[in-house]
Amino acid sequence: MNIKIGMDAKRIVRNASGLGSYGRNLVNALTGSSDCPEIVLYAPDEGQADLRSQVHASGRLRFAYSGKHWRLAQDLWRGKGIVADLQRDGIDLYHGLTGELPQGIRRSGIKTVVTIHDLIFLRHPEYYHRLDVMLYRRKFYRTLREADRIIAISECTKRDILYYSDYPADRIDVIYQNCSGDFRRTAGDGERAAVRRRYALPDHYILNVGTIEERKNVMLAVKALPQLPRREHLVIVGRKTAYTNEVMEYAAHHGVDDRIVWLHGVPNADLPALYQMADVFVYPSRYEGFGVPVIEAAQSGLPVVAATGSCLEEAGGPDNSYVDPDDSDAMADALNRLLADDDERRRVAQLGSEYVRRFEGNRVAEQMLEEYRRVMER
Repeated sequence: MNIKIGMDAKRIVRNASGLGSYGRNLVNALTGSSDCPEIVLYAPDEGQADLRSQVHASGRLRFAYSGKHWRLAQDLWRGKGIVADLQRDGIDLYHGLTGELPQGIRRSGIKTVVTIHDLIFLRHPEYYHRLDVMLYRRKFYRTLREADRIIAISECTKRDILYYSDYPADRIDVIYQNCSGDFRRTAGDGERAAVRRRYALPDHYILNVGTIEERKNVMLAVKALPQLPRREHLVIVGRKTAYTNEVMEYAAHHGVDDRIVWLHGVPNADLPALYQMADVFVYPSRYEGFGVPVIEAAQSGLPVVAATGSCLEEAGGPDNSYVDPDDSDAMADALNRLLADDDERRRVAQLGSEYVRRFEGNRVAEQMLEEYRRVMER
C-alpha cells in the first residue's frame, strides 16, 4: 500500500493495557501484512521502553516525538501542534487511535480516520467527574467535525455514535479490536503451579479481571457467591478503587470475604495461567465498548458469564451466558449450570474459543487496510 500513515501513539507508549494494547496490537497486525503502508507513530515523548518494545520492529515503521519546544505543552501539541509535523513529514492519512483528532487537520488536507472505543461519558456520565464529561464531550464533537471516517470497535459503539450525533451512518464502519493470541498459549504444569503458589490460589475459583470500579459491577458476582458450591472462590484481578471498599464491606457483612481473593499488580505474563486454572470467567460490567477480558477468557478455554446491556454479547458470542447486571439470582443460576456439568462447560468453552478467532491476526489488518483505501479514494 503506497501511502504514508501517521498514528496517534501516546497510549501505545504509555498504557500497558486498554487503549495501549489496542494500538500495539493493531500496529503489529498491520506491519505483519504484506501490504503494510509506511507508518509513523507520533507520541509526545518516548514513554515506557518496555511498551515501545512490544511494537514489532519493521522497516515500514518508525516513531516520531514532539520537539523540545513542545515538551512543556504536550497536550497542546497532540491536540493541535502535531498537524504541522504531519505536513512536514508528508503524511497522507492520520489515524486517531483513541477517539481524538487534532484541531485543524481537516483544513490541512490530510485524510483522517478515528477509532472510537466507547461513549460511556455520554451514556453513563454518573461514572465521571462533571468537568471530565464536559472535556470529553467537547473533544468528541470536535473530532466528528474533523473525521473523514469513523471506526467503531463494536456495533454497540456505532449505535451510540448515531444516537448522540448526526454523523452520517455510511461513514462509520465497525472493525473489531485486534486481540493478541497470547492467551491461546497453554501454560505448562510448572508455570501453573508457580502461579498458584505465588498468589495462594484456591483449587476451584471463578475469575474476574478488570479495574475494580462501580461500572465493572463485580458486586454482582459477590452477591451470587453464597448460592454457589462452597468449594468455589472468587478471584478478582485488577486495580483497586474506592468502590473496592464497598465490595469488601458487603462481602464481610454477608460472610463470604473468606472466599474472595484480591489480586493487584499481576503482570501480563501470569495472566494466561490465572485464566486457564479457573472454572468460569465472570464479567458483569454494566457497560463496555468492547470487553477484551471476555475474549481473553474465551481464548483461554473458559466459559463466560457476562452482563447484558452493552457489547459483551458481541465479544463473547452466542454460546456464552449473559444476565441482567442487577440480577444476582440469574448470575448464580448461570454459574451453577456450568459448574454442575463438566461436559457443558467444555462445550461452551470450545464454541467460545472458536467464535473469538474473528478478533485475531490478519483479519483485522485486512479490514483496516481496506478502510484506509476507502478514505484515500474519497
